[in-house]
Amino acid sequence: MKKLDKTYVTEARFMLHGGDYNPDQWLDRPDILEEDIKLMKLAHTNAFSVGIFAWSTLEPQEGVYNFEWLDQIFENIHKIGGRVILATPSGARPAWMSQKYPEVLRVNEYRHKQLHGGRHNHCFTSPVYREKTQKMNRLLAERYGSHPALLMWHVSNEYGGECHCDFCQKAFRNWLKEKYKNLKALNDAWWGPFWSHTFSDWSQIESPSPIGENAVHGLKLDWKRFVTDQTISFFENEIVPLKEITPNIPITTNFMADTVDLIPFQSLDYSKFAKHLDVISWDAYPAWHNDWESTADLAMKVGFIDDLYRSLKQQPFLLMESTPSHVNWHPVNKAKRPGMHLLSSMQMIAHGSDSIMYFQWRKSRGSSEKFHGAVVDHDNSSENRVFKEVAKVGETLEKLADVVGTNRPAEVAILYDWENNWALNDAQGFGMESKRYPQTLQEHYRTFWEHDIPVDVITKKQDFFGYKLLIVPMLYLVSEKTIARLKEYVAGGGHLVMTYISGLVNEFDLTYLGGWHPDLQEIFGINPVETDTLYPKDVNYVEFHGKSYPLKDYATVINLKDATIEGVYKQDFYRGTPAVTSHSYKNGKAYYIGGRLDHSFHQDFYLKLMDELSIKPIVSIKHEKGVSVQVRQDHEKIYVFVMNFTEQSQVVFFDHVVKDLITGEELTGNLDVGIYEVKIFEQAR
Repeated sequence: MKKLDKTYVTEARFMLHGGDYNPDQWLDRPDILEEDIKLMKLAHTNAFSVGIFAWSTLEPQEGVYNFEWLDQIFENIHKIGGRVILATPSGARPAWMSQKYPEVLRVNEYRHKQLHGGRHNHCFTSPVYREKTQKMNRLLAERYGSHPALLMWHVSNEYGGECHCDFCQKAFRNWLKEKYKNLKALNDAWWGPFWSHTFSDWSQIESPSPIGENAVHGLKLDWKRFVTDQTISFFENEIVPLKEITPNIPITTNFMADTVDLIPFQSLDYSKFAKHLDVISWDAYPAWHNDWESTADLAMKVGFIDDLYRSLKQQPFLLMESTPSHVNWHPVNKAKRPGMHLLSSMQMIAHGSDSIMYFQWRKSRGSSEKFHGAVVDHDNSSENRVFKEVAKVGETLEKLADVVGTNRPAEVAILYDWENNWALNDAQGFGMESKRYPQTLQEHYRTFWEHDIPVDVITKKQDFFGYKLLIVPMLYLVSEKTIARLKEYVAGGGHLVMTYISGLVNEFDLTYLGGWHPDLQEIFGINPVETDTLYPKDVNYVEFHGKSYPLKDYATVINLKDATIEGVYKQDFYRGTPAVTSHSYKNGKAYYIGGRLDHSFHQDFYLKLMDELSIKPIVSIKHEKGVSVQVRQDHEKIYVFVMNFTEQSQVVFFDHVVKDLITGEELTGNLDVGIYEVKIFEQAR
């Protein structure tokens, strides 16, 4: 269990509330800029990300700079007691740069040079772009580094994408030379003789392409690793002057999530990137009120990603972007219903955020985001519903200053691995549409979220010890080093749960020979020998402790060694054989779930484990499904967030006295929680 000391990710000792402020879009309207300051106070906002896409305004021509407008913005925000999160503008280049230095433009996987336009379309390897971004960042740091309003650096924006230009090909080959040292090692790792893909010279290697090599899994996996490393290298180049001139100002960049399925962003390995940041921040845009899942199901997924990004540094994170109403790029852009904005904001706080920030402060008048939700609408009014709900969030956050810096100790961890997901997606076996690794982890997370058990979503290099229970679903790619760490964890008294499609390949995406890895067989007391992939309409059943549960998609045929059978298959050629097993290994215990089972199984299975391991909610509150109770705490107090993610009023029951943080009332017994309502309490530890 991690420490309870408060960890302040910035010098602020209050909840940050504000968002992306783009005054560079309104420099010809001083009346609007003046009105912004009045509205900022009315909205109870106190922090603003400035300059994210302002390069063409800061440097309208090469070497011609215009900072006076930004000087005034700093002063305006400072006068109302606000803070500035100053962005570096590398996320979108000015047109003059693309025209004069076309090397900064990306080349796509088809080897086509991209035109100027959009954003996030620059080459991370380009020497010119690295030089230009570092020069701009130095000027910003020199001018604003000592300004009392500067709170932190927001470096670029939502890094992503890849480039296949000659600079990147050369950098990729150098990266491979550094990793493998010689071509024999590379050819061995990539299984070169297959389809005669043995390389005899480094210059023969190209990045994966639909018009070239796209089936060597080792190449594709290493390319994705390289893209992450090269993105981090670009980021590290950007922050050189920031660290040099403002060493005490924290640095972040905003991570993302896939907003349709609401799973972690897939293109970059954030477990690597996190090490280079002072603060984790992310941009959350759930499709609330959609027609394919319940509100509570979506809230569970949000909680999973929150817990992943919080666990990356084991400290509070920042919500850098969200919308107070709707977005403009979902298939259907539905507005948040009354109450949902406060509820969804407080869920972020409950899972570890020390901020609620928006994209954007004021709606743009033109271009692609003119109808994206914002605090200030085109009517410029403080009287519309959205503005009033934002102000209510601000008023609530002002009462949560004591929560800032607190954390969420957990006894349960789930292992998430970006490299594993990349390799599994490439695996040309199993079901091409049914692998769904991140979604599978969320399904294992669900039972704990529904029963108010805090969970850390950790990565393979983080510490396993300190957790009573470690869950590693579908860990297809696992190195011998990680296997050794899992073995050590169980031997030391840990309880480990693994599932189907685990332990099949090493870090090079090469299969283990001779059956399942001997150490895994020793830990689990079994040898999985075959994976049966089912069609979507197929169903099998597993009998577990006297109950029958439906099985879909995958079933593992298991040879039993010395494990205990907990459940068996009821149909097909492996009828009556082990489907769920347990095995005591030294001081701990290992469980293997051989098939994809539904939530009813997960609930019964994990509730049984929770009971055996004495894993309990930090506070005892009785409630119905769809109500989530999450806590943050320090050495003295527990802060309890009771959130109703259902479309009807709910009753919760406290068997002890708590203090309502918003009203100051002391309460106990039954309490009504309305539709989309959140209640926040504190109690002594």
